[in-house]
Amino acid sequence: MSFEAVILAAGLGTRLGRPHPKPLTRLSSGETILDQQVHNLRHAFGQRTRITAVVGFKLDLVIEANPDLSFAYNEMYDVTNTSKSLLKAFQVTGDAGVLWLNGDVVFDRLLLEELLPHLHSGTSFACVNTEAVAEEEVKYTLDEHGHVAELSKSVVGGLGEAVGINFVSSCDKAAVEARLQECADQDYFERGLELAIEHDGLTLWPVDISKYSCVEVDVQSDLDRANSFLS
Repeated sequence: MSFEAVILAAGLGTRLGRPHPKPLTRLSSGETILDQQVHNLRHAFGQRTRITAVVGFKLDLVIEANPDLSFAYNEMYDVTNTSKSLLKAFQVTGDAGVLWLNGDVVFDRLLLEELLPHLHSGTSFACVNTEAVAEEEVKYTLDEHGHVAELSKSVVGGLGEAVGINFVSSCDKAAVEARLQECADQDYFERGLELAIEHDGLTLWPVDISKYSCVEVDVQSDLDRANSFLS
């Protein structure tokens, strides 16, 4: 099992209305969102797991709070979206597969154990919640083989939500990286995956993590939900 973990932590996070980067938002446990992610990753995959955070907005605060991480800088953080932050991460992680998280996802530690068989087999995947299909969230559909076909906020007839935890294997990485380069500045990284599915035959498995608590924190009500399962 060879991969590197990446946390996308460059964005402005304006909807939550905090003066600091959203990953530094304090949870009821006393940890920040980023702390929780790092602790979960190292508990599941070992203390020596290499973790790279892609930073941008007030990057000095993120770096000072997490000096043991590696960092990639998206200098265009204020005019680009997650497709370009993920591209930065791909460019600094060599040939290794990449497991990445949006920097605002709060989740049950046991969720990562569900991913181990897929990581061991080198199967690219997207974690999905089949019990929720909110209009403003990233949704997905499947093809006739059970692989992800569409993955975006504009999907019609979505089967569930993509939760912001994904993996691209080393053998699929080059194709996805090339498609991320083609993405428009404001595209989410899911667009790069869709392009690779359409043009390169990327096989992306949906990994159902519905039985685990997992919240992408965009607004205060999301933070309240995240804190409720941590308490």
